Amino acid sequence: MADFTIHTIETAPDASKPMLETSLKNNGRIPGLHGTMAEAPALMAAYNFAHQQFMETSLTNEEKTVVWQTVNVEQNCHYCVPAHTGIAKMMKIDDAITNALRDETPLPTAKLEALRDFTLLMVRNRGFVDDADTQAFLDAGFDQRNILEIILGVSQKVMSNYTNHFARTPVDKVFETFAWEKKQANLAAE
Repeated sequence: MADFTIHTIETAPDASKPMLETSLKNNGRIPGLHGTMAEAPALMAAYNFAHQQFMETSLTNEEKTVVWQTVNVEQNCHYCVPAHTGIAKMMKIDDAITNALRDETPLPTAKLEALRDFTLLMVRNRGFVDDADTQAFLDAGFDQRNILEIILGVSQKVMSNYTNHFARTPVDKVFETFAWEKKQANLAAE
């Protein structure tokens, strides 16, 4: 396995330096994911843009969290699950939602469960979700715009999850308390 560099502003390629400076300004530190992505400025720029756009979707913060963590857990991302647990706390998301996502247990509302189910179908089936499942999602109170917004959220998470799989990015110290491993029973079912 290749050793990936987690860049600082000083070591990053020139095109990534402004993005790392923004990351430092916004977070008070450079997250390991950003330092890793800095090796490929185009990836880092695409990820940052996708994140910004996903934040501007019509989905609520709870719904965004469901999309992010559903993908993170499904793709077994050791870095993103703890990071999004911390982010959910900063966004004041109910711990019951966060814990259900991390533990793959039922969510507190049928609407959020429908969102998780649809997001899982989208990821597992690579976007080929049958008409009945799509209609069930729409019947739960979502619309066509939400389907397209989920595609954006999944795309953002693919960039981060895959980066972390290859780089084995260490969990940031601020999120170490939220360390996570997929339950063995859920691993065996895959």
